[in-house]
Amino acid sequence: MTAVSDRPQPRTDIRLAQRLAADLDAADLRSEPLRRLWGEEADDALARGMREPILRALADRDDPLPTLGRLFVLGMPQPLAAVERAFPRVGVDGIRALGLAHLDGARVVPDAIVRPQSFVDGDGVGEWWIASDLDEVALGTSLPADHVLGVGGASRTLAELVIPASVGRALDLGTGCGIQALLVSRHAGAVIATDISERALAFAELNAQLNGVSNITFRRGSMFEPVAGESFDLIVSNPPFVITPRVQGVPEYEYRDGGLVGDALVELFLRGVGAHLAPGGVAQLLGNWETRAGTPGLDRVDGWIDADLDAWVVEREALTPLTYAELWIRDGGTLPRDAGFTPLLTAWLDDFAGRDVSEIGFGYILVRRPVVPTSRHLRRFERVAQPVSGLGRAFAAGLAAHDLLDAGIPHTLTVAPDVTEARHHLPGSEHPSVIELRQGGGFARTVTADSALAALVGASDGELSVTQIVEALAELFEVPMADLWADLEPRVRELVRDGLLVPYAAE
Repeated sequence: MTAVSDRPQPRTDIRLAQRLAADLDAADLRSEPLRRLWGEEADDALARGMREPILRALADRDDPLPTLGRLFVLGMPQPLAAVERAFPRVGVDGIRALGLAHLDGARVVPDAIVRPQSFVDGDGVGEWWIASDLDEVALGTSLPADHVLGVGGASRTLAELVIPASVGRALDLGTGCGIQALLVSRHAGAVIATDISERALAFAELNAQLNGVSNITFRRGSMFEPVAGESFDLIVSNPPFVITPRVQGVPEYEYRDGGLVGDALVELFLRGVGAHLAPGGVAQLLGNWETRAGTPGLDRVDGWIDADLDAWVVEREALTPLTYAELWIRDGGTLPRDAGFTPLLTAWLDDFAGRDVSEIGFGYILVRRPVVPTSRHLRRFERVAQPVSGLGRAFAAGLAAHDLLDAGIPHTLTVAPDVTEARHHLPGSEHPSVIELRQGGGFARTVTADSALAALVGASDGELSVTQIVEALAELFEVPMADLWADLEPRVRELVRDGLLVPYAAE
């Protein structure tokens, strides 16, 4: 494992960062120009850890974009003369002063990668340059303990979850390279970004300077210590939630391991977050949780969240201890063919067995402090396995629906525009054996309906009230209206809660 002291520390200097940004912009170091430069297939291969297709596409070109592509996207040394041409404003001395590269004779050797990262939010489409540590492909070895990760899959997942609403004060706890703080800064008045890693904070602050973002303040410390006594309208966190054995010989990576036993870090976050949420404030994070001694992980998470808070937890997948251990051992760069793999696997499996863990869940956690105290708190803990999309807006709509239902089912409803109906018939049958209501976006839920519920949904076009529809259906089916409504009411409430039925806009 690489020692922490073997690598230069990234440094911040707003003037040098601005000059570097001008050079990157002039060279057009953006996602689409790079993809055009070396081709879609080569670009996709890089995501799988292969850079040879890109090198073949670039051949011997030494103009600025290919030079920067090799130096900062692939993390490969480049000739000094070519790098000097690529950085006419900041110069080689400037990128050295920022801790992004060093000289080795007539070559410039990268000490970090700087890659374009596109994003889409409610304000439109944009792109940032994100500096982070050299990855495994560039290093040619396993990652050092204080590795600062760039924008990975978990970062993108959390970005899609965050509710797109304007807020006053926001907190990014465990900021890493700073990507969440940058995203939140677009709709927050002020952002506090914290991390226990000095190296991560240096990268995060450099990335803010590189992209001209000035409303982020950086603080070092563990968990909520740097913001003691403060409250926020939004808290986001992609914490180091990976469950790692605390035994000799098992590497601990700052970007993924919180230094606690089992899922204690997620528990610690959830037990402490309520004290830092302003009225109406929302916290959103990713996490792992263990099923122990037969107690489901979601039930354990429920016990960590204060009763006076709203909670919505979505479990996206659940892994066995063996599958989980293999996943994260491979993530650290150790493969089954390597001599160190079996000892690591043994340590992981022994650790899980010691707590009687049968399953490890992964998913999304949302916690909200109600604006005013209420007896009808949202407490929703569910497993969602199907593909999902646009979850930031779906979470916002779900919270709004919960608040709306606190006053009862709306007088008049209409079907959400992404909802379709599917009817399944047995061969030769006149009547459907199964009726399904399908949601096209968000959580993409499928709800099985009987004839009465399907008829109510079909008639919900804003012209008739819910009461009028139920009255007509009771007459059609020749049943007492009270009995029919007793059957339909909880299911209609659920359709409103899940966004398949929405209040009529004219109300």
